[in-house]
Amino acid sequence: MNRRFLLAALLSIGALAVLILLMRDEPLSIFGGGPAEGEKLVVYCAAGINPPIEDILKDYERQYRIKRQTKFAGSGQLLGDIRLAEVDVFVAADRKYLLDARRQGLVREIIPLARQRPTIAVLKGNPKKIASLDDLNRTDVRVSLANPEVAAIGKIVQQKLKDDPVWQVIRKREVVERATVNEVANDVKSGGADAGIVWDATASQIPDLEAIDVPELADLESDICIGVVTQSPRPARALHFARYASARDKGLLYFKNRGYRVVAGDKWAERPVLQMSAGAMTQRAVERTIQEFQKREGVEVGTIYDGCGQLVGGMKAGARPDVYLACDRPFMDMVHRADLNLFFDPRNVSRTAAVIITQKGNPKGLRTLEDLSRKGLRLALCDSHQSALGALTDALLTKRGILEQVRRNAAATNATADRCVENVVVGGLDAAIVYRVNTTLQREKLEVIAIDDPLAYAVQPIAVGRNSDYPNLAGRLMEAILSAQSQEQFQQNGFEWLGETSPPAAQNQSDKTVGRSGG
Repeated sequence: MNRRFLLAALLSIGALAVLILLMRDEPLSIFGGGPAEGEKLVVYCAAGINPPIEDILKDYERQYRIKRQTKFAGSGQLLGDIRLAEVDVFVAADRKYLLDARRQGLVREIIPLARQRPTIAVLKGNPKKIASLDDLNRTDVRVSLANPEVAAIGKIVQQKLKDDPVWQVIRKREVVERATVNEVANDVKSGGADAGIVWDATASQIPDLEAIDVPELADLESDICIGVVTQSPRPARALHFARYASARDKGLLYFKNRGYRVVAGDKWAERPVLQMSAGAMTQRAVERTIQEFQKREGVEVGTIYDGCGQLVGGMKAGARPDVYLACDRPFMDMVHRADLNLFFDPRNVSRTAAVIITQKGNPKGLRTLEDLSRKGLRLALCDSHQSALGALTDALLTKRGILEQVRRNAAATNATADRCVENVVVGGLDAAIVYRVNTTLQREKLEVIAIDDPLAYAVQPIAVGRNSDYPNLAGRLMEAILSAQSQEQFQQNGFEWLGETSPPAAQNQSDKTVGRSGG
């Protein structure tokens, strides 16, 4: 009986322990090995963004038991400071500071959070009856402004209004000049100034203040962004926090509650999984980039490599990849510009030429496309319905008026160019039309014959899916594939680099605001 009682007691204790573990609010580390308690996170943040970032940090600190260090100052000051300190993330009041930091090699990833615009702040009830920018010139109005050398709002307003005669007079007055927008707002709140130019979101968070919108400031809008510092000693942790802060169902809720116009943002996931569809020809060129991206971001990328005809067929049947890297532009157009409209505007990554391959020594004496129409030749060709190369091949042969003759010589019809190469090298077929990049691994066993025709080139575009739950993350993967490091991989595998550097299409989606300042 005692032994049964003891066994029952132990089972009860075990069940209770499991229940406590399930109920406790302490998630396991995203990097494995138990709770992330004690892990360090250093955040530099523009002073005007203090309230929502503090809210987010408190929530994040509670969930992940990190040890955080913060510094709040003007965006311009912080841009200089991150050179000299160990910093993980930099939250700037305007994207321009992070773009400057990226050009200097200080910041790598940039993720949008929210938008704000300048307004004139006065005490509730507007006792001085300020209604225009010109009213700041009145002798009975004391004005507080942010220093354009260190504060984002000061710089943005100064750049916009520097040629405005009214503004030139205001700047010559004895105005109070502050290092941060918060200090300007406090001047107005305390009565140290009658008016000041602050962010609309800043004014909305202080009950004693009222915002006066004026036409001179109406079209000024600042993009608040979070950047991951290039030399962060904890890039996976920094990116985890950045994803948390920019998630529509996590950090962005705090921005919205504080009166900011937030961007659409990504869905939150501890370890998100991106789905990428890519033409089989690009596999060797992108694999290393994808592996490094997964490691740095702490995410997973599930990639399907296949003929683009197969991939597009899957999308027409319902597949919705987050990223699509196509073998050739027409196969991107089928799902980008057609009724499906599945992707944001694509960017070109590379190009390669279609070539004729034959066995070493060219025993059949092939020189041109027309030679492939000879009777008795045994060819390997790609299927025009399943692959981009097959469609390009048909276009070339149709232009020359030899499509039927060449297709009659097809002894093997494959979905991918690599299989065509195998058919020539191993299967003993006489020739094939493949991409030049498909010949790199078997170059010593082949004769490669150029095709003199502008139609012989295939361009590889990449785009982010409109239905992606992770448009920011997918956009960063696209940027990684368009990076200088990726360029090296493409060129080593025989591609010509195009690497369009315009802003990622996903950013256009993620930047779409879904809340209103003051709301």
